[in-house]
Amino acid sequence: MVHVLNRKIPATMATQHPDNAFKPYWSTKPFISTSKEVEECYRSYSDLGCQEYMWDWEGKFVDEAVVDRLYQKYYDYFSRHQLGRDKFLTFRVPNIQREGQARLARAFAGILSAAYTAHELKLHTPPLFEVIHPMTTSAQELITLQRKFNETAQFQQKILESKHLKPEHLDIIPLIEGTGTLLKSRRILEKYVDFMEKMNGKRPRMIRPFIARSDPALDGGFLAAVLSAKAALSEYFHFQKDTGIKVKPIIGAGSLRFRGGLSPQTIDEFIATYPGVSTVTLQSSFRYDHPLEEVKKAVAKLNRRLGNVDPVLLTAKEMQQIARLDAIFVKYYRKTIEGLEGFINQMARFIPARRERMQHTGHFGYSRQVGKAGLNLPRAITFTAIFYSLGLPPELIGMGRGLRASRQAGLLGPLEKLYPELREAIVGVGRYFNRENLEILSRRFPLFKFVKTGVQYIESYLGEKLGPREPEDFIHRNYTSNVLQNWLRERSPEEDIVKSAQIRRSLG
Repeated sequence: MVHVLNRKIPATMATQHPDNAFKPYWSTKPFISTSKEVEECYRSYSDLGCQEYMWDWEGKFVDEAVVDRLYQKYYDYFSRHQLGRDKFLTFRVPNIQREGQARLARAFAGILSAAYTAHELKLHTPPLFEVIHPMTTSAQELITLQRKFNETAQFQQKILESKHLKPEHLDIIPLIEGTGTLLKSRRILEKYVDFMEKMNGKRPRMIRPFIARSDPALDGGFLAAVLSAKAALSEYFHFQKDTGIKVKPIIGAGSLRFRGGLSPQTIDEFIATYPGVSTVTLQSSFRYDHPLEEVKKAVAKLNRRLGNVDPVLLTAKEMQQIARLDAIFVKYYRKTIEGLEGFINQMARFIPARRERMQHTGHFGYSRQVGKAGLNLPRAITFTAIFYSLGLPPELIGMGRGLRASRQAGLLGPLEKLYPELREAIVGVGRYFNRENLEILSRRFPLFKFVKTGVQYIESYLGEKLGPREPEDFIHRNYTSNVLQNWLRERSPEEDIVKSAQIRRSLG
């Protein structure tokens, strides 16, 4: 691979996920245009102390000259904090099977031309050498990506008449997004390592597998996403133990628990839930929906602590229990969501945009089959924003019936052992529950009756009622009541959607 094992492993990766409720501290409005993302990248490094930035080519518009612009505008900074050595810029390229090949070719060109620019400026080269491959479901996708890049690099060397420009190969970060795929994702690493050994004559010394949290939750519900992430972490460290290849796992987490639960206030809980993680994503809400000094301290804390907590290795029996629990919670979650597709898409048009997205290519896109029919749902951030804006945290969907079924199957004890923070998480999301809205929706949409009975099971499990606790929670409830009432009266609820998001400090 390109870099040796003693390279710096970044702990904090700023991303372009559009989940901020407030405007960035450096901007006059919450919408961040493509033209502003170069500045955002620089500020993530220089102002906040983030060590890595994800440059996202998947499903959005992108400035293809990012490295040239960074060097041109901020040369003094990058001469002291060099890309590829001290700070890291990592492309999330389009999925090799699901988006057009032209965008992938343009991303390759950007990586290779950045190496040429750095070489000419006598800066560290290559500045870019890793890519994130989204929605990875098989090793073959990674193999095809590697082959295509190698062919492109050889062609560029001929054009530039240089045999010394790097990289010739990519360090590929497989981003794995479905709960079922996460449970078996060790196989992807094993097959990919075998290919790289045949291609280079030696195995890679290190891999950074990337565990998604948003799309598994959108796909199978909150608890299935948590458990599958824990299982994947364990499998990666078993892989390290068996092969000697170091793993440095990444988790992609939003601020709200449905999408990962990482905010400046929840760092300790997050690390306890996912021990062994080396890198976390700091999405827009983490960086922009909290006081700036608080964000800086949180980033510094993550930079100190990540990579220093021992992982939890699960037994074969515990992996079997997770597979059974996954099936239970996915079933009850999907039964509800599949019948609410129309309602969800009606509400989606009121969630304000925060980035320049292309036509939807999210997890339920590409005619993804969920249950008996493929669902066309909005992206995870919009989906999460819809339910939180109604006072119905999506963590609750399918959870109550899943807890009841787990108890009946003798799996409630194992669940609590596998996820000791479960009660704390439920109480935390329950603060945003609006009981009156659920009553109204249950009368209009029969499937919300399942959510209602599910909440009853959850409250029985907790031994206490869900609902607002702090003064701000009651204000949040009032805004969510306004959202539903405006929607019922065919008025735009967008203003109250934003106000409720600002209270919980995340759009979705």
